[in-house]
Amino acid sequence: MSGRACVRADCRGGRIMVTGYCDTCFRRPLDPEPPSTEAAPAPDGPVAPAEPASQGHAAPSPGELDRDGLLVLPALPSPDPSEAADTVARPPTGGRRCGVDNCAGTIGVSYDGGPAPDHGFCPECGTEYSFRPKLRPGDRVGGHYKVLGYLAVGGHGWVYLAEDTRVPGLYVVLKGLINTGDAVARRAAVEERRSLTSLHHRDIVRIVTHVQHLVPGDDEPTGYIVMEYVGGRSLAWIRFAPEEELARLFGTGGFQFGHVITYGCKILGALEYLHDQGLLYCDMKPENVIHYGREIKVIDLGAVRRIDDRSSGLVHTHGYAPPKRERDRRGLDVDSDLYTVGRTLKVLAERATRPAGLAARSFEALIRRATHPEPAARFRSAAEMSRQLWEVLREDQALGGRGPYPERSTRFEPTAAVFGAALGTVPALRWWTRRPGGGPPELPAGAPEPRATARALPVPLPDAADPATVLLGGLAADTPDRIAERAEGDPALRTVETALWLCRAYLDAGNAERAEEWVARAKGWSGDYDWRIFWHRGLVHLTRGAVGRAEDEFAATYAALPGEAAPKLALGYCAEYLAERLRETGVREPDLPGKDVRAPDGQAAGSDAGRPDATPGDPRARQADPQAAERARARETQAEEFYEAVLRRDPTQGSAAFGLARVRLRRDGRRRAVEVLDGVPTTSRHYDAARVAAVRVLAGRLPGGPGPLPADLSEAAERLAGLHLDGSDSRDRLVTELREQALACRPPEGWGSGFPAGELLGSQDTEEALRKQLTKSLKRLADQAGSADERGDLLDAAYAVRPAPAGLRDLVRGAAAYGVSNVPGRGATARA
Repeated sequence: MSGRACVRADCRGGRIMVTGYCDTCFRRPLDPEPPSTEAAPAPDGPVAPAEPASQGHAAPSPGELDRDGLLVLPALPSPDPSEAADTVARPPTGGRRCGVDNCAGTIGVSYDGGPAPDHGFCPECGTEYSFRPKLRPGDRVGGHYKVLGYLAVGGHGWVYLAEDTRVPGLYVVLKGLINTGDAVARRAAVEERRSLTSLHHRDIVRIVTHVQHLVPGDDEPTGYIVMEYVGGRSLAWIRFAPEEELARLFGTGGFQFGHVITYGCKILGALEYLHDQGLLYCDMKPENVIHYGREIKVIDLGAVRRIDDRSSGLVHTHGYAPPKRERDRRGLDVDSDLYTVGRTLKVLAERATRPAGLAARSFEALIRRATHPEPAARFRSAAEMSRQLWEVLREDQALGGRGPYPERSTRFEPTAAVFGAALGTVPALRWWTRRPGGGPPELPAGAPEPRATARALPVPLPDAADPATVLLGGLAADTPDRIAERAEGDPALRTVETALWLCRAYLDAGNAERAEEWVARAKGWSGDYDWRIFWHRGLVHLTRGAVGRAEDEFAATYAALPGEAAPKLALGYCAEYLAERLRETGVREPDLPGKDVRAPDGQAAGSDAGRPDATPGDPRARQADPQAAERARARETQAEEFYEAVLRRDPTQGSAAFGLARVRLRRDGRRRAVEVLDGVPTTSRHYDAARVAAVRVLAGRLPGGPGPLPADLSEAAERLAGLHLDGSDSRDRLVTELREQALACRPPEGWGSGFPAGELLGSQDTEEALRKQLTKSLKRLADQAGSADERGDLLDAAYAVRPAPAGLRDLVRGAAAYGVSNVPGRGATARA
């Protein structure tokens, strides 16, 4: 007992039991209970249940979240007890295993197409059985529990609704055995009573007391568990309810995908609590979860067993439990519970609205991992599964237009590195000095080099449980050979974390071969389903330029961590790069990846035949693809989907912003790209780079496309004036680029009435005026040169574009008329 006295006026001398109920009046205390410790959310644990943001009965606004970041559930009214309980007993149909020890007989089987008998004798051992309920409406149990009717018939027992006659209006649930001769059921009832008595979690049904009741004619009394009555709707009811009923209860939006995620996180929170107590639930399904008010409650703990129990009979439900072969081979474990949750969420999601954008694929990947046929590939804990489920909800909310939801990853280290930011970089002087000839180059709108991308992608957080983590944290990564040599001789360093650390160190040193050796060692020490191995192999392949192979590894990482941003960022890059290669080379990609046991979703790497990154001369020859353009467009759409999922979730993600801008620039034009860049907030460290990129995109020549329009130049000039650049040198280079692009893209007839006259391009829409402005800019750049040769190259460029004197222009025209091209005075080297 807790020792607290019950303060109800009509209760005399009652004390509050450890179950939270009074031992005399069997009711909850009037004073509020202290907050339970399990309600505190862990950094990487399941989203712990908490009081919702709104406790009233008004429907929550669409997308409203509680303080734990879960969707606020609508307040479902409790049905009237007279409607909740059935006054007619309906015994179970279908055969059940005989409960006598060591008897394999089946009881309750119909014969010749007739109804299944509710009583009889086991055909194997001859023991009498009965599925008939022991109680009838109106019976009194324990002297003051009046039976109202039947709620359900479970795997082992009848469930009755009763009223405590001492406290009118107080309803309880009685649970007794369905077949009192079932020895297995009796042991399960004892285990359930013991389990319920010791469990205290807000999302798990609570036991009030235990009573005995002797039915006339029986030799011994039957025990009944007295539980709190949870008046609500089971998730099974929600699954099959009419659309109009769901619209009435859940609001105009109906049953949402976010509700499914919320149910899942709350269920996983309850199961994580059970697992911490050394217990398995074993029989999760929609029928065993009640939505009441704005909360849920997990009921029917009749199948609960200890995690280390390998001898008791298993209680499970077909369609939700792992396959029979697995159950027979190893029984049930923690991942078996997670399997049942995955199946439960899958059937619920089939009734809910479809997730937004990539969130649909992320949810499917999560369910595939939870229900993977290989137990080792499943989530390792309810905490891990709940975190990924919570992340998928964030993705759905963001893609559904309900605002960004940035969150620090629990799997990857934060990084300030960004890949593909060339558009947002003010050109260096070599932009003009190392040019092979001709006009200004196109905008750098292509996907960045694979190796640079690999260096910018985040790395997994160190495993705190690895004994080498602390030591590795203080070592410099620029001496991998010395650490590798030490690891060979020190058993304390022969760990997965050491191998992955050395893999990254060798990649930084440019030694992909040694990096691959160490990631192979990590795989041998860790196993086939460690997502960190997939990620590091992806980095190795990316460093080598084998983007197709890297994509397979990143896809396996995404399958294991469907809620994380890093795998989506990597997959977005791979799709973008391969789309460009398809357009350039027109080679065939594999239509579908082949099966590979490495990937938790069963869809990892396939053949490399025909990949754009195949080695020349390889027998896996490239094949021409007549649908290359169509495949490239599909790849671009895939890249856009991944980049957008990351960016909508966290608009400060510079790599995703530049990647999405590049894709849309090539496919939709400069305006769509600028929209993406303008979405980078001021809080992002890449804000200024995005503003620079917008100016360059507006004024530059697109790859294989047209030059800017007058309105684009005008807007670029306005944006340039508002840029805050580091020093005048950067501004001079950006001004020079814009003037050069304006000159190169100027139509023969001029810009027309939309010409943006001003400080940037001058006051006259003539080629001569633009050449004067550009010459002036290039001479200013010559003053920034770091060497005499660089200064000379810039001055050459300046004199090459300056307008010729009037007399020289006439000479040029005349020479051209007579076919003379070598006229002195234009383009000569001017060393100053």
